[in-house]
Amino acid sequence: MVVFLLVLIVVLALLGAVHWYVWRRLVRDVTTRGSLPRRLGTVAVVVLPLLSFAALGSARAGAPFVLQQVVAWPGFLWLALLLYVTLALAVGEAVRPLLRRWLDRRAQAEAPTAAPVAAPVPVPVPEHVPAAPEEPAEAAPSSVATPPAEVSRRLFVSRVVGGAAAAAAVGTVGYGTYGVLRGPRVKRVTVPLAKVPRSAHGYRIAVVSDIHLGPILGRAHTQRIVDTINSTQPDLIAIVGDLVDGTVENLGSAAEPLARLRARHGSFFVTGNHEYFSGADAWVDHVRELGLRPLRNERVEIGAGFDLAGVDDIAGESEGQGPDFGRALGDRDRARAAVLLAHQPIVVHDAVRHGVDLQLSGHTHGGQLWPGNYLAELANPTVAGLERYGDTQLYVSRGAGAWGPPVRVGAPSDITLVELASKQA
Repeated sequence: MVVFLLVLIVVLALLGAVHWYVWRRLVRDVTTRGSLPRRLGTVAVVVLPLLSFAALGSARAGAPFVLQQVVAWPGFLWLALLLYVTLALAVGEAVRPLLRRWLDRRAQAEAPTAAPVAAPVPVPVPEHVPAAPEEPAEAAPSSVATPPAEVSRRLFVSRVVGGAAAAAAVGTVGYGTYGVLRGPRVKRVTVPLAKVPRSAHGYRIAVVSDIHLGPILGRAHTQRIVDTINSTQPDLIAIVGDLVDGTVENLGSAAEPLARLRARHGSFFVTGNHEYFSGADAWVDHVRELGLRPLRNERVEIGAGFDLAGVDDIAGESEGQGPDFGRALGDRDRARAAVLLAHQPIVVHDAVRHGVDLQLSGHTHGGQLWPGNYLAELANPTVAGLERYGDTQLYVSRGAGAWGPPVRVGAPSDITLVELASKQA
């Protein structure tokens, strides 16, 4: 508990410092004291982080779903904007002195050269004319005021750098939001497996993860994903966790288009960590009603000549429902190829020990927001794509949705069509 409080204090202090820095550069430095723009900017820098906290905590607090939807858009988008405007302003710190130096040189070059002034000719003063009394000298000011030209240059530099940073952040977040709302694109990957029989050569598995239905991404998002998957005409569909961010009561209707998924050997589902934040058992029952088959530490034989297994997510361990590789893979015929559905890539080492040939995972989002991919690399063996661990190949999808901000930068969403290749073919 003490550690949690210390971490919370550090995070809040860091967020406070970042918001003060953004206010200083985007509000104080580019507006005049008491002006309407400064007042509005100050209010925004106070209100937007409050909306972000509300967006993050409203679901856990049991707030009405309508309220969750109201605070989600501005609250989550501000988090993405804050990240990129801070990065852009940090880059701008290196530009500021260069721009000021250029302006100073330009001002000196454009200053008019004064013409030489002739020395005054002394006028003789008659002896009978008394000298005028000397005027008392004025007291020197206590401080030297900043020349108006210097103030103007500083304001110009602040507005140029601040405006460029804001434009870059808005453009980045805007394009990243468009990429999410547009829907995922299909990515095709061929995976050769030694144990796959010739009859399964070219077998197509549509892999989709991290759909994240919630207060922002709803039924239309699900329908786009279903249409995209069906257009690939897969033999089997695998949904590898993090389908939702909310309860069946609030999001059951948003998931209904999944009932229209079509594949020769059916659609399968395994839980992700976010299902355990949203009522995993209720969602397992709901997807079963929609025609998907949940694999909860179990295995099925696919007619094409391989085994398909699925394990519960690690997050389920807090509810006694974590992954059980013994149940899912313990008594199988190892002469047959095994494909494992597991939400988190980190369980690949268990998959290696149980002789899995191919593990299909998600969870990482590919980092979602650059430079988040570097943080994701610290916690996951593979962030995106296909890699080999011993005799096991691991494929990690970037996911079809987004958590928190509906924004992706440097990690486009995808639905992957994995095509199995038999070495006997």
